[in-house]
Amino acid sequence: MLSFSRRGLSFLVRAEQSSPNSISLSQVRFGRRELIAVSVIAPWVSMVNQTSPSFAAETKKGYLLVTDKKDGYSFLYPFGWQEVVIEGQDKVFKDVIEPLESISVNVIPTVKQDIRDFGPPQQVAETLIKKVLAPSSQKTKLIEAKEHGADGKVYYTFEFVAQAPNFTRHALSAIAIGNGKFYTLTTGANERRWGKMKDKLQTIIDSFEIFNV
Repeated sequence: MLSFSRRGLSFLVRAEQSSPNSISLSQVRFGRRELIAVSVIAPWVSMVNQTSPSFAAETKKGYLLVTDKKDGYSFLYPFGWQEVVIEGQDKVFKDVIEPLESISVNVIPTVKQDIRDFGPPQQVAETLIKKVLAPSSQKTKLIEAKEHGADGKVYYTFEFVAQAPNFTRHALSAIAIGNGKFYTLTTGANERRWGKMKDKLQTIIDSFEIFNV
């Protein structure tokens, strides 16, 4: 079972800000020993780059590859998106024109060995969406959650929407456990641009992988 504490949370979401979906895991408790603070600030994607610089190389037309050799993960992001530094996240990239189009990666310590230890995909996804990935003021809906494996690692991926008074964000997330860490990658776009962006965002999710370090 997943349990979360909202004490000390800070929620500030404005559609006009650079990317209105950011999570900073800092007050979330996954079981007894895993307490981290959560602040949800606009954007959904924030970061403190305390690791060594990313190693980027174009691996697919229109995308660049980011590899974090310290924390043990990699993913593709669309060419032209910019890396930004926002407190609370490990990596953040965003579109310079569309504020809701962004990627965030969060890495927190865990004593769990497998993402399945937290429960089935739908249960874990619903809890993360309601308690971490969207402010309590937003209306959220889980569309789909599923499990897949690659190179001996288990991933949960899920799709959801979060509705605020002045915008709706359609998002995809991937989560996994490895190296004593809980990894969360979230990307999304304004609902009005979902039809145009969904394949591009799915490529990001499909590219996300963790590796042993």
